Amino acid sequence: MSNSELIGRMIGISRHRLAIDGEGVTTLVAFHGCPLRCKYCLNPQSLSKETQCIERTVEELIDEVRIDQLYFLATGGGITFGGGEPLLNYAYIKAFCQQCPKEWRISIESSLNVPRKNVEEVLPFVKEWIIDIKDINSDIYKAYSGISNERVIDNLRWLASEHPDLLASITIRLPHIPDYNTDDDRNKSQAFLETLGYTKFDRFEYIVR
Repeated sequence: MSNSELIGRMIGISRHRLAIDGEGVTTLVAFHGCPLRCKYCLNPQSLSKETQCIERTVEELIDEVRIDQLYFLATGGGITFGGGEPLLNYAYIKAFCQQCPKEWRISIESSLNVPRKNVEEVLPFVKEWIIDIKDINSDIYKAYSGISNERVIDNLRWLASEHPDLLASITIRLPHIPDYNTDDDRNKSQAFLETLGYTKFDRFEYIVR
């Protein structure tokens, strides 16, 4: 499939986000689709078949977000791909990165619960990673998300061992998930990740509505 035939299906394109999804002023491109079925999903529309998605070719998306290029250049910002799970759309993201201005900072918010190939394909283009691991404990992870975290841990180990130079650009989100994990569980997750070489953590609490 050529780049011109790639179609991205998104639940939203959100402009002028400041210090929320990466450095500087960013535009969040949130994809439809996710392998997880989290109990407190923040974007349930990314899972619903009834969602009216925004569809864009790579070229159309670049043209649409280019309106904020001056903000990107002035603040060191750019595009953050989220979701859902953006790495399910790795070919689209790779094509976007190959064609957009090189000055745009590319960030990805991911669960990392995808095949390693999906990560490898976009790795050269991404300046910042925000990874929500839920919890390293496999039982807690599966109870909350519905699937195994084997791929998550495998990808985290691979990144740390094969690309240690990138660790400074990776922020690990460590949520307290009411009814699923505790602060002690989060401490254990952080301690494990520190043994791999990760140093940047964002500890926060899910707000259950």
